[in-house]
Amino acid sequence: MRLARPLENLINQLLKLPTIGPKTAQRLALYILKLPESEARQIAQAIIDAREKVAPCSSCGCLTDVDPCAICEDEEREGHILCVAEETSDVIAIERTGFRGRYYVLNKNFHLMDGFNLDDLHLQPLLDQLSSGKIQEMVLALNPDIDGEVLSRYLADLAKPHQVRVTRLAHGLPVGGDIEFADEITLRRALEGRNDV
Repeated sequence: MRLARPLENLINQLLKLPTIGPKTAQRLALYILKLPESEARQIAQAIIDAREKVAPCSSCGCLTDVDPCAICEDEEREGHILCVAEETSDVIAIERTGFRGRYYVLNKNFHLMDGFNLDDLHLQPLLDQLSSGKIQEMVLALNPDIDGEVLSRYLADLAKPHQVRVTRLAHGLPVGGDIEFADEITLRRALEGRNDV
């Protein structure tokens, strides 16, 4: 069945979003068409506003509409611990844990196999924070994949001259998971990172 061009275009645009497949894109598009015009315009305006008004914080890289961001302005945060994350979505997840340190967000999708060069990362604000003498520990909250491993080592080397303790998030078994279903790399990391009881 041939769809109306504007509807087909809306579906194609929604398909560009992560985790949205063809059926979901079609359902969303049809749902949007059923909305009152004012609500559909609010959604469209929210997308435009977010694109125009949200940018990385010049200090930490978190996405914000004010510079510096609310996290950087919070004087009650622990200024001696710095968490390096790949994306603002990672910061949102870490914030739910009650972490009260500061952040540095890379905001880059880097894939070393695609020819990405680590020197292309904008790390000067991070180096400025490390050289300030205020940071005692840098926590690497990077994805546990090959790119995350390489980047972790690269950042650890950058921190060495500043005598900053470099740690990383623990890897291991998820809460509620079964050992028998864990892959051997996850199980090996869980054994290596074991704690006293």
